Amino acid sequence: MINLDGRTFEGVVLERGKTSGDADTLIFKNGRFRSTACDQYDYGDGPYTATVSGEMVMFEAETESPKYGKLLWKGVVRGPRLDGTMTMVRDGRAVGEKWILAGEKG
Repeated sequence: MINLDGRTFEGVVLERGKTSGDADTLIFKNGRFRSTACDQYDYGDGPYTATVSGEMVMFEAETESPKYGKLLWKGVVRGPRLDGTMTMVRDGRAVGEKWILAGEKG
C-alpha cells in the first residue's frame, strides 16, 4: 500500500464560490491524517487510505469531533500539489462541503 506518511501540505480551506478562506496544514503521519484548521473544533486525527493512479495519489480520510460530527476528506496529490474536498456529516447526512488547495511544505 502506498502512503503519504511524512508529508505535510500547507494551504487554504475554501467555501464554494469564495476566493479566500482559512489557512490549513494537512499532516500525514503514522497512517493518520490531521487538519490543523480543524483542531479548534476538536477534530482529532483519523486513519487515511491512499491509492496510486499513474502520477497521482488519491487519498481518503475521516476525522471526528464529539461536538460537530464527522468530516470526510477526499483528495488527489500530484507532485507537490494537493487538491481535495472536505464534506461535513451530521446525523448521517452531508451538511456542507469545502475545498482544499495546498502545496507541499518544503
